[in-house]
Amino acid sequence: MECVGPVLGAGDLAAERLEQANINPHTGLATDYLNHFNEVMMLLEMLPDMPDCAEDVLEWEPLDYEGHFENSTFKDKQLAIQAYFAAPSHLREHLETQVAEINALVGEIQDQLRQASDPAVIATEVADKATNDIKPLIAVAGAVIHGHVEPEATQHEGDGAQAEIDALFA
Repeated sequence: MECVGPVLGAGDLAAERLEQANINPHTGLATDYLNHFNEVMMLLEMLPDMPDCAEDVLEWEPLDYEGHFENSTFKDKQLAIQAYFAAPSHLREHLETQVAEINALVGEIQDQLRQASDPAVIATEVADKATNDIKPLIAVAGAVIHGHVEPEATQHEGDGAQAEIDALFA
């Protein structure tokens, strides 16, 4: 006898219930998770005009999907966590790959800011890196959450976020 967990589309994870909670009923994933990354993106893009935002960037810490919802004020956070674990594993893994890349890039930027004698000197470079490297990864993560993933994107590593974005709009 195999133990099966919650299934998308049934019980608490019925499509209507997920939609009401702003969770994609097909993927089991919620875009609210992207708020965590959009927050740091906003700070990074503001650095050239407001270098004192560097302190907030340095305080930002990576959070996995479950950790984000556990610490959030999202009304249906337990449902979001339950749906995440019921989501198709290839989507979860693809999302986690994008998140790992985002976290690594933000970590690199944080290291640059710590090493800079004056964050204002590298602010434009940092903002450009965020816009050109991190923002596309957030877009791919959003596509995964909405189920817009090319099958080959979940099978090959190293193709890069831009190739996936290009495939989305082809």
